[in-house]
Amino acid sequence: MKQSAYAAAGVDIGLGNQVKATLPQLLASTRRREVLGKVGGFGGLFALDVKKYREPVLVSSVDGVGTKLKIAFAMDRHDTIGADLVNHCVNDIAVLGAEPLFFLDYLGTGKLEPHVFTAIIRGFARACAENRCALIGGETAQMPGFYQDGEYDLSGTIVGVVEKSRMLDGRKTVKAGDAVLGIASSGLHTNGYSLARKIFFEEMKLRPASRLAELNNTIGDELLKVHVSYGPLVRKLLKRFHPQLAASNFQLPIKAFAHITGGGFMDNLPRVLPNNCDAVIRKGSWDMPPIFRVITERGGVPEAELYQVFNMGIGMAAIVSRDRADAVLKFIRAQKHPAWRIGEVVQGRGQTAVI
Repeated sequence: MKQSAYAAAGVDIGLGNQVKATLPQLLASTRRREVLGKVGGFGGLFALDVKKYREPVLVSSVDGVGTKLKIAFAMDRHDTIGADLVNHCVNDIAVLGAEPLFFLDYLGTGKLEPHVFTAIIRGFARACAENRCALIGGETAQMPGFYQDGEYDLSGTIVGVVEKSRMLDGRKTVKAGDAVLGIASSGLHTNGYSLARKIFFEEMKLRPASRLAELNNTIGDELLKVHVSYGPLVRKLLKRFHPQLAASNFQLPIKAFAHITGGGFMDNLPRVLPNNCDAVIRKGSWDMPPIFRVITERGGVPEAELYQVFNMGIGMAAIVSRDRADAVLKFIRAQKHPAWRIGEVVQGRGQTAVI
């Protein structure tokens, strides 16, 4: 059969359709009862159950995974990147108290490789199922000549919902004297990879398959550790400590969450602080993963910059009332998430200090 002109130009529509035919099976585990129609339509359909809410507020976020993709390309391992993206997006809306409803993805590549596509979608599906979030659609774009061979780009959009009266807003509730709790990350998550790649691969002359005694792992596998989803934990915390009939969020023990992503402690905690409060974070108050110790000792990066680029071992911070901090910390640890009391809120100007 004669090759089509479009296929000759590098866009194989037939292959794209063949690969996408596997989607219903891959996405079956992510289906929620509110999902209408089938994957592959012009738009994904989700019937929000408004009877569950008095004033439902939709919460959305869009993100990518940055140059962590470069590690996936080098390792030819693509089953973790999709999960990274879903979990990152879940965390971004969880800080507002929102439950994830559905997720949509975008994959752009020069040439569609079926095994790569399938691995990425498996990662999306696995994380969506774990977060009880429906994967209802997406876009796969073949753009020959736009990407280097073997490379692609990903982005994702999530939509969730929260009852208006139960939204978390630290700018209204946080006050001096509150405690800051830190919940462990698995590693770099999805931020700081441009600097980390420079340190490991250019300055230290390592390769993804190189092993470091400090890590007891290869650099590549360490850097591909999946971004932790804190969404299920946040929902358990709010169910336990914020009873449904609470009169006011001002009286509740959990004041705010901050997802420690790009910008580290320095830029993310101020997003949930009132203008008259600072967060003081105390170095050494948590167990820092070995990869951050290597970066600190061998990277030659000023310490202040490290806490503005990397999460340094804390993927989510919770600001809670001082008198309930121990109870909240105990509950977090009981959910198998390592956590520590890492600082406190003081009078200030809406900034973070790491001391």
